[in-house]
Amino acid sequence: MTERGRKYWLAIASADHVQRGRAEGYMQVCHGKSAPLRRVKLGDGVVYYSPAQTMGDKDKLRSFTAQGVICGDGVYQVDMGQGFSPIAAMCNGVIQ
Repeated sequence: MTERGRKYWLAIASADHVQRGRAEGYMQVCHGKSAPLRRVKLGDGVVYYSPAQTMGDKDKLRSFTAQGVICGDGVYQVDMGQGFSPIAAMCNGVIQ
């Protein structure tokens, strides 16, 4: 069996969720679903596209808002407040 090479992922989330995850060292996608994050592996690259500044608002942003690298194995749950506790993966990155 050959070693899996680095993969690159495009993640989509509102800019406010991207900024919060960046500040706390995690990424989340698909309204907190775990299946997509179980596919990312240590060392994979991630680029975030944000269609809006705030989730659910009509404030169009349509911009790439962050890039990063997966820096941990596995997924875990985070509390973003207001009853929203998405599944997340550890990610180091920079806001562009």
